[in-house]
Amino acid sequence: MPLPLGFTGARLDRADQLRTDPEAFAAATADPRATCLAMDGIDPVPGERGGLVWEPLDPSDERALMLLGLDDTGAPRFVRAPAPGARIDARSRTVMQLLPMLSPEEAALYGGARSLVDWHARHGFCAVCSAPTEIFRGGWGRKCGQCNAEHFPRVDPVVIMLAEHDGRVLVGRQPGFPPGFFSALAGFVEPGESLEEAVARELFEEAGIEVTDVTYVASQPWPFPSSLMIGCRAVARDPALTIDTTELEAAMWVDRVEVRAALGGEMGASFMAPPPLAIARYLLEDWAK
Repeated sequence: MPLPLGFTGARLDRADQLRTDPEAFAAATADPRATCLAMDGIDPVPGERGGLVWEPLDPSDERALMLLGLDDTGAPRFVRAPAPGARIDARSRTVMQLLPMLSPEEAALYGGARSLVDWHARHGFCAVCSAPTEIFRGGWGRKCGQCNAEHFPRVDPVVIMLAEHDGRVLVGRQPGFPPGFFSALAGFVEPGESLEEAVARELFEEAGIEVTDVTYVASQPWPFPSSLMIGCRAVARDPALTIDTTELEAAMWVDRVEVRAALGGEMGASFMAPPPLAIARYLLEDWAK
């Protein structure tokens, strides 16, 4: 890939073999090199010079340890399960200010930890029988003590796409976006449909356009709380728009000159581009080239 994608690139061995081996997992927790990611709920605790904070394991902390993996030196990296009753907000008020302080690798490590902690906070009870569940598999699952059902962290697939027509691409904005901000259109993949069908359906539902030639570009984990953004392109049959105002506030076609101006943050640009961490920016950068 010519450009790094946000929340990717964590050089971490996920060490799946340790998750199912209680003795090996216990040895990892006893490793003097082991560290735990400092978290404030699901937000990172910023270091004095920015970046993540990794602390020695505190034996007095009774919260379950969840194995993130092994770093380049083989040192175990953990994160703690959330405290009982902890308030976990899917979108905090501070995380977007903290993310620019992280390196790309740190953002990737944090993103995985955040999604894992968030999942555990929301899955304390069995979806089969409603009994309490307990953490197992090194933090990568929960098991029901009553019916023995096993539950595992999931990711939600989301298609995010640029529709193209005659040298222009479609961008849109939701009502909650900052003034002037436009991005690629996106939507969750529904049961029983392919990625290509999801792209076509979302573009038709939100903008009223029919598309062909759907192609995959790149993917990105998006830990708010646990999506997998699947970037695509498509070709519109006709540029006429019929906007679903329950989904979009506005949408418009922009050419490469306009996209490059927005990406460069130029005064007078026709829209404000997505931030560097977002795959929507990657899609626009890739198309603009």
